[in-house]
Amino acid sequence: MAWPDSAVRLRGVFAGLACLALAAVVLAGPARATERDRLLAFLEVTGFGVAIDSIAVSAADAPAMIDMAPDDFGLAWPRITAEVFDSTLMRGLALDMLDETLDNEMLGHAAAFYASDLGQRLVEVENASHTHRADEAARKEAEARAAALSPARRAVLERMNAAIDGSGMAERAFREIQVRFLLAAADVGLTDGDFDADLLRRLLAQGAETVRAEMKEAALASAAQTYRSLSTDDLRAYADALEDPVMGRVYELMNAVQFEIMANRFEALAARLGEVPPAHDL
Repeated sequence: MAWPDSAVRLRGVFAGLACLALAAVVLAGPARATERDRLLAFLEVTGFGVAIDSIAVSAADAPAMIDMAPDDFGLAWPRITAEVFDSTLMRGLALDMLDETLDNEMLGHAAAFYASDLGQRLVEVENASHTHRADEAARKEAEARAAALSPARRAVLERMNAAIDGSGMAERAFREIQVRFLLAAADVGLTDGDFDADLLRRLLAQGAETVRAEMKEAALASAAQTYRSLSTDDLRAYADALEDPVMGRVYELMNAVQFEIMANRFEALAARLGEVPPAHDL
């Protein structure tokens, strides 16, 4: 989504302030800033906080896993999803996990990159891409943009995507999120009968290659759309930064944190939906 000029200017001001804040707390050390302050600044300057918030956008996909739709839960749906996917709650979970795992080298390295002009511009477009759920028209537009990429631009976007998730964590994580949601849904009677966890994992793994290929194409289309306003040279510089081993550790950690929060919240969603009476009783 393209942001209005006024919003872009304000986002630029806030991004600049966040960069200064992160630089200050990184340099200050424990005597002048708590670890929580540093992590809060990390969420802001890298855009990871917005990425965590965007988990809420995926909530509408959950009922389809049990052959239901959000409308089946009536007026309870918006209330429950607002509570389960509360931004403050999810960011708190992220901070708790980062506090245990994000070391000073990783934090400082990310700060140095995202405090740059390029880093701020990247966060701006990435944050905008997280804000809304893509509809069919948006997906088709992104796919068309990907199909029209020049070989050079396609290659650099593929480099970026490989650096962000070269190990295929996303495919495995989404499979595990499905398993955890389905098991939680079965526990509260939202499915017919129970699931065997090991069998469910084996069944979902059977289509792993197809899912992986589909996710790779979707990631390319998403990147083509998200970074459409940036030059290929800018994206090449981003790919170089992402391929740095320390930045690789940062992204591996952020991916793991985001996927764990998503799985945790989907489990909580299933438990809460199990409390809702059948639609005809609402």
